[in-house]
Amino acid sequence: MRFGKVSLAAVAAVALAGAPVIAQAAAPAKPVAAKVQRAGAAKEESKLGGGSGVIIAVLAAAAVIAGIVIASGNDDDAPTSP
Repeated sequence: MRFGKVSLAAVAAVALAGAPVIAQAAAPAKPVAAKVQRAGAAKEESKLGGGSGVIIAVLAAAAVIAGIVIASGNDDDAPTSP
């Protein structure tokens, strides 16, 4: 049973990692480049820009650590009452 779960997780990880590559490699049905026009550049800097990368990295690290803690769990089945 454990091998089945691990292999299923591996297949899912490969599928999720490979999907963008396959989607990018596929040719578009119609050429749309002729209809697309370039947008103008921003005249002033965004007030929201910068600094969010660190917050996202910290949240991702916390999520990974929380997942490891939850997955490891405490398998102690001893009763807590006397």
